[in-house]
Amino acid sequence: MRRRILTAALGGIVAAVLPLAAGAQAPEKPKLTIAVGGKAAFYYLPLTIAEQRGYFKEEGLDVEIVDFAGGSAALRAVVGGSADVVSGAYEHTINLQANKQYFKAFVLQGRAPAISLGVSTKAKYQSPADLKGMKIGVSAPGSSTNMMVTYFLTKHGMKASDVSFIGVGTGNAALAAIRSGQIDALSNVDPVMTMLEQKGDVKIVADTRTLKGTEQVFGGPMPAGCLYAPEDFVKKYPNTVQALTNAMVKALKWLQQAGPSDIIKTVPEAYLLGDRALYLASYNNVKDAVSPDGIIPDVGAKTTLKAMASFNPKVKPDQIDLSRTYTNEFTRKALAKLK
Repeated sequence: MRRRILTAALGGIVAAVLPLAAGAQAPEKPKLTIAVGGKAAFYYLPLTIAEQRGYFKEEGLDVEIVDFAGGSAALRAVVGGSADVVSGAYEHTINLQANKQYFKAFVLQGRAPAISLGVSTKAKYQSPADLKGMKIGVSAPGSSTNMMVTYFLTKHGMKASDVSFIGVGTGNAALAAIRSGQIDALSNVDPVMTMLEQKGDVKIVADTRTLKGTEQVFGGPMPAGCLYAPEDFVKKYPNTVQALTNAMVKALKWLQQAGPSDIIKTVPEAYLLGDRALYLASYNNVKDAVSPDGIIPDVGAKTTLKAMASFNPKVKPDQIDLSRTYTNEFTRKALAKLK
C-alpha cells in the first residue's frame, strides 16, 4: 500500500513538473495563419516540405497556409490582419520600413531569388533596350518578380514606366499568358520558367536561379524567400516564432539530403503541372538557390538595400535600420537544437 501511495505521489509530482517544463517553450499562439504568394513555386518549397512532412505539428503548431497570386498580395493579408506571418521575399521588409512599417524576417528559405526573366521567342530581342514598350508578366504587381525586372530595367538605363506590368500568377495562368501572346516577356519562378524554356517558348535573358547568376544581376548575394512578420508579433510570441523556425530549419535540412524522387513523393500532385520530368529538371535548375541553413547573410541584406534604393526613391539607405529587418537569433537556436 505504501509503495502504491509513493508511486502515485511521485507520478503526481512528475505530472505537475512536466507541463511547466513544456509550457516554458510551448508556442504562445499555436494556431496561426501563414500567407504566401504562389505556394506551388520552388521559391517556397521549404514551406511546403515543412507542411507536408508534419514539421509544424511536431513543434506544436496548427498552421493554416493561405495562398495568394503573389508576394505583395500575401503581405497585404498580414498588414490587414487576416494572416499572422508572411512567407515572402526579404526585400519587402526594407520597403515596409521606408513607409514606417516594421516587419522582421526570422528564417531564410532561399539564398538566391530563383527568378528568371524570359522574353517570348516570338518577340524581337537582342539587348535589354528591346524590353522598352513590352508587356511583361509578373506574379503580381509589387511582388519580387516585379522588383527583379524593375531593377534589371534600372540597371540598363530604363524605368519601370517604360514597360507595362501584368499580374499572371505563378502557375498555369502564367504559362497561358506567354503562349497566347497576352504578354511579351515573363518574370517568374520555377517550375514555370524551366517549362517555358525547355518548350522553346521563351529565351532567358536574366537569371537568379543560381548564386553565380544572382551575382551577375544584383552584384552580390540576395536573400529571397523567408518567413517574416510584424516586429511586434516577433516580440510578443517568441516561442511561436521559434517553433516556426525549428520547423523550417528541419525542412531545409531534409532538402539537403533528399533526392528528386523524395521531393516528387512529398509535394502535392498539382505542383507538377502535369509533367514530372520537367518538374525535376526545374528543381535541378533552382536547388542551388535553396538555403542550406536558414541564416540571412548580413552582406545579402546590404545588397538588397542597395538594389531597392536604386529604383525606389522612398528607400533611403541612411534612413533604413537593417538590424530591424531581420534576425538570425531563432535560426541559430534551431540549428543548435538540431545538431
